[in-house]
Amino acid sequence: MLALPVNLRLLRRSDFGVIAERAGLQALPLVLVLGFLIGMILAFQSAVPMRQFGADLYVADLVTIALCRELGPLLVAVILAGRTGSAYAAELGTMQVNDEISALVTMGINPTTMLVLPRIAAAMMVMPALTVAMDAAGLTGMASVLAAFGYPFSAIKAHITILSAPGDFLQGLLKGVVFAAAVALIGCRAGLTASGGPRAVGQAATAAVVGGIVATVLLDGLFAVILYRLHL
Repeated sequence: MLALPVNLRLLRRSDFGVIAERAGLQALPLVLVLGFLIGMILAFQSAVPMRQFGADLYVADLVTIALCRELGPLLVAVILAGRTGSAYAAELGTMQVNDEISALVTMGINPTTMLVLPRIAAAMMVMPALTVAMDAAGLTGMASVLAAFGYPFSAIKAHITILSAPGDFLQGLLKGVVFAAAVALIGCRAGLTASGGPRAVGQAATAAVVGGIVATVLLDGLFAVILYRLHL
């Protein structure tokens, strides 16, 4: 009995590494590709009309602020909801349907400590790295568009305001961590409350994705109000 807590800690540590790899490393290619394309699209759609006023170089400022404060963490959270939130719901939902959760409770093991907390912690840990990757890829896509318009990279870099306004970057990271916690929590809850056979697993995954995206948008709106009130 005395060895049981030690074994559980080791198991959670091992699970944590696998969960973090699935949520973070395996999502990185998708985040980079999507970030690059979003940066290109934003830059092109903004530069074309702004070029009529000779202000197309200021697209760098616009895209930087939009990505770092808003779109970066928001898009990564949507990806996290689609990949990780649904995976959490499917994994835990399968365990719930197969009575594995009940078996853990019978053995005196807390499913929340064993299964839920490592997943939430893993999502929160990988979210800042994914957000930074999304921002970097988006800025690269934006720079490629402006370079195609004939602007040198030195001029583009001078207009990227992330270095002079680190608060925008930090706000995005803070949002991302909160979004990740919400997405992971909703995914785990959807899985643990699944019931009614194999069909419930699919329903739990769907509920996790929808709930995660809705929660992310609501939290983003709440952040907007709070940051506005704080004049940040």
